[in-house]
Amino acid sequence: MKNIDVFWSFRSPYSYFATKRLRGLSSKWEARVRPRPVYPIAIRTPDFFANAPEQWVSYLIRDIMRVAQYLELPFGMLQPDPVVQDMTTRKIADEQPYIHRLTRLGVAACEEGHEAGWAFMDEVSSVIWSGQPWTTGTVLADAVARAGFDLAVLDAKIEAETDRMEALIVENEAAQAAGGHWGVPLMVVDGEPFFGQDRIDMLEWRLEQMGVPRKG
Repeated sequence: MKNIDVFWSFRSPYSYFATKRLRGLSSKWEARVRPRPVYPIAIRTPDFFANAPEQWVSYLIRDIMRVAQYLELPFGMLQPDPVVQDMTTRKIADEQPYIHRLTRLGVAACEEGHEAGWAFMDEVSSVIWSGQPWTTGTVLADAVARAGFDLAVLDAKIEAETDRMEALIVENEAAQAAGGHWGVPLMVVDGEPFFGQDRIDMLEWRLEQMGVPRKG
């Protein structure tokens, strides 16, 4: 069975846009689609956006709005952004209360199996990127429950095993770099990288070229 590694971030709107389609690949193809959460580039390379062209913010906003419309996915203002960043100066804050927890939770969920990991990433990214106030009340816990997990249990696990969770994230990031691209979502099959939510059709074309059987 063909293996497809998917490097994915909770801060990436494009990861969110790709999630349901990536989650469904294993039901279409004789392939294992392995979710591998990584930290966003804002955390891995804090000065990345400071060096981006001035048109970056305006284009990004325009693009993600139209992609959401095109894919007919819920989309709204982040409440809050998983990465604390001053969007005027593009400076990444030293204190990051959300993204480390989210990424560790994602890694812990993925340890329960590929389907379990995808369910977690799908439900959680959906509440984050649909504009819900995901840090208030039981919004996050409810999303995690819909994925089949107990948030308190997962939080206890990542608290008790922080070093191991971080080591797994580092391992994922090293594999992402070896895969040939720094961005997310990044799909890698047989060493060939496919970067972006708009490369899923091409990935499926490659699977067919490779002779991977379809299901059904």
